[in-house]
Amino acid sequence: MFRLTPLLFFKSNAVKIALAQINYHIGNFAGNVSKIVTGIRNAEQAGADLVVFAELAVSGYPPRDFLEFNDFINQCSDALEEIAPHCQKVAAIIGLPTRNPDKKGKPLHNSAAFLAQGKVQHFTHKTLLPNYDIFDEYRYFEPNRVFNIIPFKGYKIALTICEDLWNVQENPLYTINPVDELMGQKPDLLINIAASPFNYRQTAIRTDVLRRNAERYHLPLFYVNHVGAQTELLFDGGSLVMNGRGELVDELTYFEEDFRVFDLDEVNRLAPNYQPVLYSEIEVIHDALVMGIRNYFEKLGFTKAILGSSGGIDSAVTAVLAAKALGAKNVYSVLLPSRFSSSHSVDDAVQLAKNLNMPCDTIAIEEAFRVFEKTLEPFFKGLPFNIAEENLQARTRGVILMALSNKFGYILLNTSNKSEAAVGYGTLYGDMNGGLSVIGDVYKTQVFELARFINCKKEIIPENIISKPPSAELRPGQKDSDSLPDYEILDEILYQYIELRQGPKEIVAMGFDEALVKRILKLVNANEHKRYQTPPMLRVSSKAFGMGRRMPIVARYLL
Repeated sequence: MFRLTPLLFFKSNAVKIALAQINYHIGNFAGNVSKIVTGIRNAEQAGADLVVFAELAVSGYPPRDFLEFNDFINQCSDALEEIAPHCQKVAAIIGLPTRNPDKKGKPLHNSAAFLAQGKVQHFTHKTLLPNYDIFDEYRYFEPNRVFNIIPFKGYKIALTICEDLWNVQENPLYTINPVDELMGQKPDLLINIAASPFNYRQTAIRTDVLRRNAERYHLPLFYVNHVGAQTELLFDGGSLVMNGRGELVDELTYFEEDFRVFDLDEVNRLAPNYQPVLYSEIEVIHDALVMGIRNYFEKLGFTKAILGSSGGIDSAVTAVLAAKALGAKNVYSVLLPSRFSSSHSVDDAVQLAKNLNMPCDTIAIEEAFRVFEKTLEPFFKGLPFNIAEENLQARTRGVILMALSNKFGYILLNTSNKSEAAVGYGTLYGDMNGGLSVIGDVYKTQVFELARFINCKKEIIPENIISKPPSAELRPGQKDSDSLPDYEILDEILYQYIELRQGPKEIVAMGFDEALVKRILKLVNANEHKRYQTPPMLRVSSKAFGMGRRMPIVARYLL
């Protein structure tokens, strides 16, 4: 443990604490250090005494198996040494991985460094290491077992890291509560640095957890979260301050970087007059997806996207979101009609591109499709037209889109929704192609809601796209309803199974047809192999396909 210098024990009557809500970039040490140093300078100029940054700010979150590289950990340590001299007039709390000096246990700690007077004064390690859904922290980190407050200018700080505050719910996941362990040292305030990923119901849950802590311990609470997208994980920000009565004093901007300074005495003394802005679920999904697209491109160093525009609602919503994220001129819409494409679908896709002022071309696939048919004819042995020819059309489109992507450096946006991904209603190496799945965690019914939200002020998506029956248009007169139940029913069954992990008996007991439930759940489990081969899906729900839902491919459950 570092020995604190006596200066830090002299009480100040006006301690000001700054919250720095930053969009970090995993492994971009120069960029992260630059943002942190800028935050320290901003805090100094604003007269703050302490500035607080998020969990694993130095490395970015989640670094995953980069944590297994000594060089990566060395660069984290070097970055902290580079930051420390800037903390002469203002102290800082900064998250980073540190080495575990004990020979037993995991090799690292998830830590918060307390910097003051130009050097590291103290490390606090995370106690509760989540190992569920998208989290796998116990894979890398050893939990903390020593609890100490941080003295600062006469105040005692109870410093915790993200999950350390989450063991106050009715069904605790852990056998210990870090703040309970710290209360014997009589702290004056709580500070929590976090990396709390977004889902469209997480904000209310997270705020309630933080409120429970402030009320339980009768202490003001300063909370700093990440903002920005890290591949499929989205972080919404929403850093906040609560007084010791659990009242919300203020919160930082959602989905954007932000910086704010708070007077500790005022937080303790004054009744808050802050009224949080309430957003609908579909509005925060919209904002999260736009941020996710923008950050994915920025952090990979790409600027332009391409997508296949079918005249359907999925590609339309994806096009609008991409245009908002990247600028319409940077999104290339390609129409790929076949012999089965309806004229209104082509017209609708063209009109959407005009409404968005988006570059658009039409490349008919009929000639290429006929070549494939002729090439395969001797080997199809006279069998009738079936799903093979249907999928061949989708794969022809995929070949063309990927060729354009390679030629001009676009990222292909996948336009499949969660309902389709769940039941395998898509073609591998065809319409499931892409570098990023924009709406892969958005159910079809939510896609319709997004379209209505996008059109709430003026018609951007042509009304016919929203109102016409969904269809893949791979055979004459095809409709999604030929293969699937109404999306309102399908999505509710999927939600119960995927998000809430209800079994077939529980879902049937809700009033759903037993044969239908069995069929849908069988489709979900039988198509796991397809989802293993899809691009990363921007996560907006509490249980998304991808890293947070780990299922075996060769299982027999419900098949």
